[in-house]
Amino acid sequence: MAEHILFLTGKLAEANLKRVLASIEPLSFTYEVHQLGLTVAGLMTADMIKRRLTDTRQATRIIVPGRCRGDLNALSVHLGIPVERGTDDLKDLPEFFGKKHHKADLSQYDVLIFAEIVDASQRSIEAVVKRAQYYHAMGANVIDLGCLPDTPFPHLADCITALHEQGFKVSVDSMQATELLQAGKAGADYLLSLKESTLWIVDEVASTPVLIPEQPEDMDSLYRAIAHLQQKQRAFFADPILDPIPFGFTDSLVRYHSLRRTLPDVPIMMGIGNITELTDADTAGMNALLMGIINELNINAVLATEVSTHARRAIREADFARRLMYFAKTHQSLPKGIHRGLMGLHEKRPFPDSADEIKELAKTVRDPSFRIQTSESGIHIYNRDGHYLAQDPFQLFPHLNLAEDGSHAFYIGVETARAQIAWQLGKRYTQDQELQWGVAVEMPESKVTPQTDNKNDEAYICLACGFVYKEAIGIPNAGIPAGTAWADMPSDWVCPVCGVMKTEFEKVIKS
Repeated sequence: MAEHILFLTGKLAEANLKRVLASIEPLSFTYEVHQLGLTVAGLMTADMIKRRLTDTRQATRIIVPGRCRGDLNALSVHLGIPVERGTDDLKDLPEFFGKKHHKADLSQYDVLIFAEIVDASQRSIEAVVKRAQYYHAMGANVIDLGCLPDTPFPHLADCITALHEQGFKVSVDSMQATELLQAGKAGADYLLSLKESTLWIVDEVASTPVLIPEQPEDMDSLYRAIAHLQQKQRAFFADPILDPIPFGFTDSLVRYHSLRRTLPDVPIMMGIGNITELTDADTAGMNALLMGIINELNINAVLATEVSTHARRAIREADFARRLMYFAKTHQSLPKGIHRGLMGLHEKRPFPDSADEIKELAKTVRDPSFRIQTSESGIHIYNRDGHYLAQDPFQLFPHLNLAEDGSHAFYIGVETARAQIAWQLGKRYTQDQELQWGVAVEMPESKVTPQTDNKNDEAYICLACGFVYKEAIGIPNAGIPAGTAWADMPSDWVCPVCGVMKTEFEKVIKS
């Protein structure tokens, strides 16, 4: 028997839901859309469904809006068929029913990241190790010790030893043959960079060299150096050198392309810092594009840096980009719809609700707690006393009567500022949640902003039935967000268990 799914929705979303479902046909199941008699689908609750749905229409499964509140397990038992939440946004339904909604495995990659500590010679050994640990956490495979011109590096060997003791692979980047020789004898795993004229160092050390042309455009010297090491059966990387914009960037890309076409199996390295460091643009997009090129040319390693403060997440971005592009290559798919890690500024679907939907939702609110949402029109804030829309939080504040409530005013200020940023950039805003910035920001597993400050952690017990209202938890299913202070509860609010008035509650004294 084929699966038959019953979709439950509200008046405003019914037509759109039908359009979305029709757009993804044919499907492996039959379906029916049922409007449950409420205006906004997001206000649906399990109890409401239990009361209003008298006929399941021979469905084998029911899908309710993603924001439907209540115990769906109990509802499933009551109805005798599985009930599950769908997506918060109807536009996400195609992925919900397709293969794309499965989380992509981004654990694999085929490009090594050499992360350069450009001023290693001026750092203490402890500081070098600390920076290496940071780079490793960001995804680096090899720690590159940068040597500065005419700057002594007396603790070079000790740095190499210390990094090896921590389990790191180490490369040393210098234009001085003496430093490269010293690094090789100290056990460096890689040397950056050797030219045709300094290949004699290879005979003195076991390190793997990175080969570069004698002069930036002298590819013949690079090919001769490659042939020399191939004859010796020594491992190496070849690097034609990526030039910055507008000083030969495109021509240098052509050199990489030519090298790969001429020598399909030669290991190649590309130093990407000349682009990410020397271009005043956000590095996430640059890393994505560069890793796409690297992916197509089968380049094996990159040298990346974080010197300029605008490139402070460049290593992490390069790490994520190499995984994303590897996934795209191995799955023969566009690097689209896989993961949003490199989409820090904008989102594909920033506004899940229209201004009209939010307006209808605001009409149903019966308590004083403020809800904040965004739509194409701007920032919405509403409670039982009114619904206000503006594009600047300063225009909202005079309507909120918060002059005497400092902690609540602070909270509303923070949330409306977040909402404004999200609206301006076209990002998804969800009240009490941090904005999402992809890999540009290291986010904790779960971080929820309290509704007010930490003072709202009191509890109040119903003297009639023993029900306990906890400010820190609230009653989300009843529209009372976590952190709602007892004083902010409506005076006509009643106990959800026994129905007695708020006056029959008593504050719980903490021991």
